[in-house]
Amino acid sequence: MSELPDRLHDFLGRAGWGDAQIEVIPGDASFRRYFRIRRGNDGAMLMHAPPPHEDPVPFLDVGDWLQAHGLRAPVIYASEPAAGWVLLEDFGDDRMRDWLDDNPQGAEAAYRAAIDALVELHSHPAGPFDPYDMDVYLREAKLLPQWYAPAHSLEVDEEGYEAAWRGVLTPLIERQAEGVTVLRDYHAENIMLLGGSPGAPQGLIDFQDALVGHRAYDLVSLLQDARRDVDQSFAGEMFDYYCQLTGEADSAFRADYAILGAQRNAKIVGIFTRLFKRDSKPKYLSMIPRVWRLLEADLKHPALAPVAAWFDAHIPGDLRAMDGGTIR
Repeated sequence: MSELPDRLHDFLGRAGWGDAQIEVIPGDASFRRYFRIRRGNDGAMLMHAPPPHEDPVPFLDVGDWLQAHGLRAPVIYASEPAAGWVLLEDFGDDRMRDWLDDNPQGAEAAYRAAIDALVELHSHPAGPFDPYDMDVYLREAKLLPQWYAPAHSLEVDEEGYEAAWRGVLTPLIERQAEGVTVLRDYHAENIMLLGGSPGAPQGLIDFQDALVGHRAYDLVSLLQDARRDVDQSFAGEMFDYYCQLTGEADSAFRADYAILGAQRNAKIVGIFTRLFKRDSKPKYLSMIPRVWRLLEADLKHPALAPVAAWFDAHIPGDLRAMDGGTIR
């Protein structure tokens, strides 16, 4: 898919960038494609999110809300949502993930800054977004039996799986109350260090799926990162830092953090399996063992006992320990 989409030059012309140079940015797990646009000393990023697989309107709406509440979403220069075009500010190449690879000694500063941004996000009333409700939690969690189990020819009790999750999630949703804006993919690959250091403003990307949900969810996304190893002792220190800033230190919040970690990691095991089986993207298989380790740690929390029992009954332990390359 290295060729340029149809009508790209037409859109750039209408946006006033018709004479710009175009660089293709490698894609990831979605149907969205990105292009770096250069015109003299000026630069921008072009997102192509064409219907029916993609819809850029939520990205634009969430970005407007974030900007209005003091968080650093990209400035939009031009857009034609019906055709999937968005020309936006280029945040550069300094992703938190890449910066940490080169500067591991800066991990504490980088993660503290990311948590500071979360605390700022959570200080505002939730945005006008759909709720992260039981239906959404269950639909996501069920990606594991829907994709992972068949990939291993496992016959599992899907009704029992849903029942276990309903029992675990019901008190969490009650504690979720009115909720906060949840970006849902808040991790080191989606945080841009705009000044090339963790002390600089942090740019947010990939937030188009925002919902109104639990304040622990994005903290889980950050500290239980499916794409890079985060030492769990260090993650515990950063969890405590968030609690110090917010006062969320009680046992219920810790239980909810584990529940959301297990729910998210179960979802990711299913998604990464689907990306391989359906979309022919094998690179995600190598990440599955990391996600299983995180999931196993979450399942040790007493609040997850019904879900842990289901996993013990249906997913062999040796399979979880070695998974990744075992999927064909």
